[in-house]
Amino acid sequence: MDRRIENKDRRIENMIRTVSAGQPLYPAMLQDIRDHPKTLYYIGREELLKERCVSVVGSRTTTNYGRNTARAIAGALAERGIAVVSGMASGIDSCAHRGALEAGGGTIAVLGTGVDICYPRENAQLKEAIQSRGLILSEYPPGTPAARYHFPQRNRIISGMSELTIVVQARLRSGALITAELAADQGRDVLAVPGNIDSQYNIGTNQLIREGVQAVTSVNDVLEYLGLPRAGQRPMPSLSESEAQIYRLLAEGGEMSPDELCLRLSRQPRYLLPILSSLELKGIITSAAGKFFLAKR
Repeated sequence: MDRRIENKDRRIENMIRTVSAGQPLYPAMLQDIRDHPKTLYYIGREELLKERCVSVVGSRTTTNYGRNTARAIAGALAERGIAVVSGMASGIDSCAHRGALEAGGGTIAVLGTGVDICYPRENAQLKEAIQSRGLILSEYPPGTPAARYHFPQRNRIISGMSELTIVVQARLRSGALITAELAADQGRDVLAVPGNIDSQYNIGTNQLIREGVQAVTSVNDVLEYLGLPRAGQRPMPSLSESEAQIYRLLAEGGEMSPDELCLRLSRQPRYLLPILSSLELKGIITSAAGKFFLAKR
């Protein structure tokens, strides 16, 4: 037996299929790039190979802002029948896959290993979900372990099968920037999500925008770029006078901590906290890192 085979699960081995360049099932856009793989190995919904694809990529180390944005963009695309492509790495990639699955849509994970190997190991549950409801894809034969040079190489597949690549959050030396460069070389479109200029997590995406890549300021920017229907807004629920007062403060001042809100309102926390809880339950505000801010609607 080939010593590269790390996964002894016969169930997985029996699920693996192949498609070669020139066959009808082979992704048409991928076949157009000059260095396309001759053979692809896959597990899952093979019909996704013929779907319209958009890649959503970013750094492994990220923030709540990046994770939430990746999920929101991927979910909106999946709801409209777009297959979301990414690399199943920790961070933005994983959030993109989860966002697509949560929306009930399709997602394709392009691996830098054989399709029978889970890398990173902590994504075992995510891989199971993708291979049952989406598609696991690789140019490497089953049993091929992770190697550093595999990941930049597989990025050409992520961008090559996608009409658009969206970089959500990336450090200066992020592999996501390699994917963006490959997409541009392949004649594909690239969008980037801007971020806080004081954060190291956004240096790469902000640099892309400075170099001329179009910025994404909302999910609707992505949908309009692709000619898809805009995301509809949910109706505003009725608010009490005290709830409306806090809503206006957050709308005017951006994110604020409970202490800041208490100071602005000249109120004690025991007055404020039940109101904040009510607003969260209504989906009007959300919280992260000890601060409250308006929820996206």
